[in-house]
This record gives sequence, structure tokens and C-alpha cells, in this order.
Amino acid sequence: MRFVPRFTDGRPFAEPLGKIVCVGRNYAEHARELDNPVPSEPLLFIKPATAAVSLEAPIEAPFARGEVHYETELALLIGEELSNATPEQAERAVLGLGLALDLTLRDVQARLKEKGHPWEVAKAFDGACPLSAFLPLTDVPDWATLSFTLEVDGEVRQQGRGSDMLFPVPALLAEMSRHFTLQPGDVVLTGTPAGVGPLPRGATLAFSLAGGLEVTTRVVA
Repeated sequence: MRFVPRFTDGRPFAEPLGKIVCVGRNYAEHARELDNPVPSEPLLFIKPATAAVSLEAPIEAPFARGEVHYETELALLIGEELSNATPEQAERAVLGLGLALDLTLRDVQARLKEKGHPWEVAKAFDGACPLSAFLPLTDVPDWATLSFTLEVDGEVRQQGRGSDMLFPVPALLAEMSRHFTLQPGDVVLTGTPAGVGPLPRGATLAFSLAGGLEVTTRVVA
């Protein structure tokens, strides 16, 4: 069954999930922790809708394919078509705020990068994007003050804040819309802060987004 985005009040979004547009290395400290250069422009890639599953459900990761890393990200639900949009137009098209995991087959990704090959198979596999419900937006938020946290078995592993993004949300959405038309039902992942690491089997994951979103789930052993 195709994933349908939902709001935190239980309402389904009017459109099924479209594509999931992502940005790599949008937090400088995360780029450094993986010994990657800090980018001068957004590094964009796409996950298909088939990568999405509910963040509330137990996470079934493909451990048989190698090390699986967690990357917690602020997720944006797009409600209007955007093409060559201005930052002001782009930020008004966001209808909801949520959280997502960008699950990554790190060993697979490393091998592909060494060969200079694309690494979609390390990022876009089925189940690679657990998504929360979305807090509905009626006004444009203060992007710089948005913050989120991931705890693994009660220990804080990741903390992100909008002010730490290399490419702030309005500019990031505008840049994405230059390359791919964003449509209602698309979701944008805005990058992960430092603290990524191997997903522990059997662990309890607790996510929180300032504004009232909290999700707890577990990893299937």
C-alpha cells in the first residue's frame, strides 16, 4: 500500500506521497564527522515514495546488507507546486513539519563512492525513509529556531537546529525547485546534524520536534 502523509490530528493529506527530495551535508559538523568536504552548494538526491514507511512502526532494517546508519532529519510536507520559486514562495508552500530517518547502508555507500558510482541503492531501498506524522502549519515558522532531538535507549545522539543549517529552508526549497518541480505530496528532508551512527538492533528510538511532535519506536532485532 502506498504511504499517505498524515497530520498529527489524524487527518490524511489530500494527495499520496510523491518523491522525497533530500540534501546531503547540510550541517557542517556532520560533513566533518564523515571526513567529507563542506559543500558550497546543496548536494541533492531523491528517494522514491516506496522508501517511506511509518516512523511509529517498528523499524525493520536490512542488516544483512551491511551496516545501517541512522540520520535524523526535519521533514517538510509540500502543499503547492513549486518550480523556479523564490525563497518567499517556497516557504509558503510548506504545509507540515515532521521528522524522518534517512537510513543509509553505509558499507554499500562507501563501496559505491570509492568507484565513483551513484549511491541510490544505499539510500533509496524499501523502508529507507521512516516518516512521522506532520504538525500542520498555518503560518511560516521561524526556521532558525526549529529544533529536534534523537535519543537512542535514553541517550541523546543527535540534536539539530535550523540556525545550524548551511542552506536554510527557504533557500534550500527554492534551489530544489530549480532542478525538480516540487508537487503537493512531495516531502523534503533537510539534512542531518552530527551524531549519526550504526542503528542498534533492538534499540528504542525517541524523537522530538519543538512544537509538540514526539515519536517513540524500536528497531527490530
